[in-house]
Amino acid sequence: MTNTSPLFMGIDVGTQAGRVGIFNLKGDLLAMAAEPYETAHPRPGWAEQNPFDWWHAICRCSREVVKKIKGQGDVCAVAVCATSATVLPVDQNGLPMENAIIWMDSRAGKECCDINATHHEILKFSGGEVSVEWMVPKRLWLKRNRKDTYSRAFMIVEALDWINFKLSGVWAISKCNAGCKWNYVDTQGGWNSDFFQQIGLADFSEKWPEKVLAMGEVVGHLTRDACQELGLSEAPLLVQGSIDAHTGMLGLGVVHTGDLAVIMGTSFVHLALLDKPIFAKGLWGPYPNVIVPGLWLIEGGQISAGSITRWFRDHLARELIADGETAYHQLAEEAAKVPAGSEGLIVLDFWQGNRTPFRDQNLSGAIWGLRLHHTRGHVYRAILEAVGYGTKNVLKILEENDCKPKRFIACGGATKNALWLQMIADICQVPITITREMEAVLLGSAINASVGAGFYNTLSVACQEMVSDQRVVQPNEKKQGVYEYYFKKYLETHEALSSMMSKMENERPGG
Repeated sequence: MTNTSPLFMGIDVGTQAGRVGIFNLKGDLLAMAAEPYETAHPRPGWAEQNPFDWWHAICRCSREVVKKIKGQGDVCAVAVCATSATVLPVDQNGLPMENAIIWMDSRAGKECCDINATHHEILKFSGGEVSVEWMVPKRLWLKRNRKDTYSRAFMIVEALDWINFKLSGVWAISKCNAGCKWNYVDTQGGWNSDFFQQIGLADFSEKWPEKVLAMGEVVGHLTRDACQELGLSEAPLLVQGSIDAHTGMLGLGVVHTGDLAVIMGTSFVHLALLDKPIFAKGLWGPYPNVIVPGLWLIEGGQISAGSITRWFRDHLARELIADGETAYHQLAEEAAKVPAGSEGLIVLDFWQGNRTPFRDQNLSGAIWGLRLHHTRGHVYRAILEAVGYGTKNVLKILEENDCKPKRFIACGGATKNALWLQMIADICQVPITITREMEAVLLGSAINASVGAGFYNTLSVACQEMVSDQRVVQPNEKKQGVYEYYFKKYLETHEALSSMMSKMENERPGG
């Protein structure tokens, strides 16, 4: 390696696109590229992707950004993050045997119910239940429904594990992913064999990598072949990564207690660190030592958020699609003309079910209160407000357990929508901080890589040097009353419709 400035590459295998960014020691983004890929929905509730689409996307993005930073320094370490519980079986050569079952896929509903029916004590570390999205229900589904594939599979892994293998030739599990989505609890000895025996996965260890590495630990070096495909002349270190949203905590500087990281993307993820565990129904966790050693992580989430605004644009504002991002600005302008509460419109933001606090994949979206005077702007605003109510519903559980955050620190596509951001601040009555670097997930990977390469001693120190705040959105107290009223209607609507939605999901002809 030449004697130039150390640089760090962050790779993000997201839901809609692969992205690569290169940062320096100060956290400055020197170059970034993104490439989209497709999601297939072969059946209702199913969602799949071709793993090679991820690989080809990040390789092309890497070659692009490496060209852009030529002469500015050497990439000395790489870290990857990816959507969690995006599951794929692979053969002995690491080749995918089927499309990956991505995180939002809900086919493992029966397996999820069967696991939760055990009421095993280990489930208390995941809020008392597993989610249909997670690795363990999906692996059990594969064992029951893809018996030949399951028996022949060498490994059943996540997207992150597979990308790391493609980069280094090493199989390893992220401690963050295992702790949050695989029922691994390091304070309880890691894997609980009694639990896996009860749920029908006594063979759990046979098809998972043996290594479990924390963020910041070195996986290995990139192979010569990987370097060639990524356009790198040297062989940098590969540092263990984590779930994309959780990596975003680092890029937002949320490595202490008191703040709530809110990743506002296709889905919304709410993440807070605690000094001691809380066992609260309606939240995920508490997860020990998965981000910062000695601290517990608690998590909430909304499956459908940015994805609903895209659905609305694609199906109800088609004439705007050609304008790309401008379409959302136009819709936001229409929504801004509508008063808070959307003049009596209530929306439930459950297009793909509810992650927390209801944990019900049978829930669906709903709109009611429509009158002839309502416009497209009314409906769009009501959707934005519904996602805000969903965030407040997660905050409500935190408050009930004496964990109300002092502020939100946010990143993601929704932060580009000033109206939506102010709306969420007003609904939750909590200030929202936006950091200097909008690409917080990529920055978090770079922070992780810098620690793994030894340039900073801890993640906290690296965050202090590489993350800075840019602006704060303060809540408008005058909006509190009207939003409290409609938030109650949101909860009442869920209570009134949830049983009907579940019945429809299970009994409808052709369902």
